[in-house]
Amino acid sequence: MTDTAGCIAPAVSALVTRPTQPCLARPSSTVRTVSDVRRLVPRTDAVLADPRLAQAAGKLGRDLVKTAVNAAQQQVRDGQLEPEAVAEAALAALPDQACSLRPVLNASGIILHTNLGRAVLSEAARAAVQIAGGTTDVELDLSTGARGRRGQGALAALAGLVPEAGDVHLVNNGAAALVLAATALAAGREIVISRGEMVEIGDGFRLPDLLVSTGARLREVGTTNRVTLADYAAVIGPETGFALKVHPSNFVVAGFTASVPVRQLSGLAVPVVADIGSGLLGPHPMLPDEPDATTALRDGAALVTASGDKLLGGPQAGLLLGRADLVQALRRHPLARALRVDKLTLAALEATLVGPRTPIDEALYADVEQLRGRAASLVDALRHNGIEASTVDSQAAVGGGGAPGVSLPSAAVSLPAAYAESLRAGRPAVLGRIERDRCLLDLRALTAADDETLLAAVLSASGRT
Repeated sequence: MTDTAGCIAPAVSALVTRPTQPCLARPSSTVRTVSDVRRLVPRTDAVLADPRLAQAAGKLGRDLVKTAVNAAQQQVRDGQLEPEAVAEAALAALPDQACSLRPVLNASGIILHTNLGRAVLSEAARAAVQIAGGTTDVELDLSTGARGRRGQGALAALAGLVPEAGDVHLVNNGAAALVLAATALAAGREIVISRGEMVEIGDGFRLPDLLVSTGARLREVGTTNRVTLADYAAVIGPETGFALKVHPSNFVVAGFTASVPVRQLSGLAVPVVADIGSGLLGPHPMLPDEPDATTALRDGAALVTASGDKLLGGPQAGLLLGRADLVQALRRHPLARALRVDKLTLAALEATLVGPRTPIDEALYADVEQLRGRAASLVDALRHNGIEASTVDSQAAVGGGGAPGVSLPSAAVSLPAAYAESLRAGRPAVLGRIERDRCLLDLRALTAADDETLLAAVLSASGRT
């Protein structure tokens, strides 16, 4: 007994004095612990070996695909995704191309939407960019093997469309064209400009600041709403580099106003530089009040500056057209090298100038009755799928700082306002506009070929695909 008790007592004592442990239930087969989930996350190399992801890596790059896989793996760890769905989730998250830009259907009713990159390039211009993406004779004379003039084809095409120009030159955007002109012709001197033309060109960039940065001094004349030829003549002198005429492209001043046209300014004893903004090379019957390069040069402008990605319908570029001696001075200025355009721009611009009608011009001339017919067909298809939609007349705009105040009659599909956000999140994204608590999809800037894609986007946004 004693021996037995002696053997048992310590065990009992230990049992009594051992700290109480909580009673843990054994995990059932349907409950996963954190360690279980981590063990179930598929290895990165195993997922990347999926043929679909391997193919995507060849198109988009391995790093981008791996990032999508890692994000899907994290969803498994967070309990938001089943382990076997990692590859599918990674594929769904991948972009169509190896860049962050996404295609957008412009149903805003603004033809030249600055936030959407302004002008839509023609098929000819896009094909030219594809060629320019490879090795090309951008600065080589293939007949001799010697160095050739950079962008000769684009320059020749531009000069051919504006015979009034003694010479032409290209830089990388419209603001750069004006900066080069001011630097080469007026650094350390004065630029005479009307107070009513001291404009802000967008995103906080103000013309006076741009010009002063070149080392030129501004000599303002007239008042905000009125200026006369006598105002200009009174300040012209030895310190004057040139007189600047700026088209106020993104606003309209109405009422008690007066301005001086180029043909009157050309009588002054200094060169006249005309910044026409929108890039029209000749008069446009749809936009009679919009200035153009041909008319400005005929009226006596020594130099015209303009943008290539607005009404011209081409890529972003700055156009300089005018007197041969002035253009030559700009071309040889050291700053010209920093502002020169690349081969992609040269190719797209040349194709725009010599190729077929641009999408921008087609949008300007779009027939309203045809737009209404397209809108009605889209609405019928949407209603057939149970979506509340109607056809409405709308007013479109040129945009891009061109033809301010000009409204273009158009037609639109009207949807509940909530569609605006879901359409922007789609693939492709669709940009409409909210008007009277409705989401309007204006067709003026879209072609008939876009209608099927637009319909599919709305159906997807409604969850009916």
